[in-house]
Amino acid sequence: MTERVPAPAVSAPRHAVPAGACDTHTHIFGGPEFAAGPSPYALPEASLEVHAAVRARLGIARAVLVQPAPYGRDASCMLDALTRGAGRLRGVMIADETISDATLQAWHGAGVRALRFTEMQAPGGGGRYPGSIGTDSLVALAPRLRALGWHAHLWASAAQCAVLLPRLAPLGLPLVLDHLAMPQGVEDPAFDPVLGHLREGRVWVKATLCRVPGGDPARLRPLQERLVAANPDRVIWGSDWPYVRMEPAPDAGAMLDQFLGWLGDDALARRILVENPAALFGFDAA
Repeated sequence: MTERVPAPAVSAPRHAVPAGACDTHTHIFGGPEFAAGPSPYALPEASLEVHAAVRARLGIARAVLVQPAPYGRDASCMLDALTRGAGRLRGVMIADETISDATLQAWHGAGVRALRFTEMQAPGGGGRYPGSIGTDSLVALAPRLRALGWHAHLWASAAQCAVLLPRLAPLGLPLVLDHLAMPQGVEDPAFDPVLGHLREGRVWVKATLCRVPGGDPARLRPLQERLVAANPDRVIWGSDWPYVRMEPAPDAGAMLDQFLGWLGDDALARRILVENPAALFGFDAA
């Protein structure tokens, strides 16, 4: 049996979180009834019930579940959570062009609204993370995703995004860049082309600052400010709870507090945390 570890605890944010707020990057790990493949990390005890308690602690009404690597292409755990989520959850799965239309339709009915594609290189070399699906499959799947009204999430470095986006933006799909497009810092020259695509409304960017190398607030705040200044209508926030491969794990409450404090604007907070994810993932307006 795969090793299990407690999921990281969270604190309650001090800043007011707008009603209907959404965390757009989270993960759920089910019990032993959901078979996980070989995993490079111990699986957190992050069941739907724990996930709901974390959301309540943060004041977050809605969340998006991103498929964790150990489950591969098996959507069983995610579909179970979406079914029991009472309309408060959406899903981002992985698939390549061999996926059937019937499966995509079934996923849509359960609440999946996007597929995720990865070009990030695994630590130590050897290409992409094992089991990940690259952007060639995104190009092949684009007409079917458009027909469903879905979007695509891309996990790639800023340098990779600068090369990929001229090819991917014309596909006619909303593109969501995970983890701020993974710049090396505010001085990363590849971040400027990403901001250009954001400014023109060609991409959405997920403000998940904990994954940016370094983690120094003095380096992170300018990244957030440049992101929001470029196009606040295309920015969403995600915690990445329960923080696999991160030691020590961040505190999602402290991260959300930092994000809100740096924004310093209630209307802007509502736009990024409520209105933008509601539009992108098809939640009812709050």
